[in-house]
Amino acid sequence: MALSEKEQQLLAQMEAALSAEDPKLASTLRGKAPHAVHRRRAAFAAFGFIAGVAVLIAGMSVNWVVSVAGFVLMLASTVMALASWSRATASRKPRSSDAQDFLHRLEEQWRRTDDSSE
Repeated sequence: MALSEKEQQLLAQMEAALSAEDPKLASTLRGKAPHAVHRRRAAFAAFGFIAGVAVLIAGMSVNWVVSVAGFVLMLASTVMALASWSRATASRKPRSSDAQDFLHRLEEQWRRTDDSSE
């Protein structure tokens, strides 16, 4: 359900007022985009995996324990990458009942606001 032009203007005014009154709070409420967080985690996991390969190869000439540590680092990086990927795909799928409840409450609030302003 799209917002009416009046509702969009009211929302824009509220956002502008919040940003002017407390820019730090407005920035916190906006938060970080989920895809940016997951992209950073994936990059960190890729770096960890590459470091694990390097430690594993270096450990072959030094000691087998170092190679095992490299393998564990590779394994942990892979688990972190897969967990981040599953969270990223799960965050794209909205839960219909929660979303519908939220939209219903929001619509009721707008109706009460329109009724009280007229």
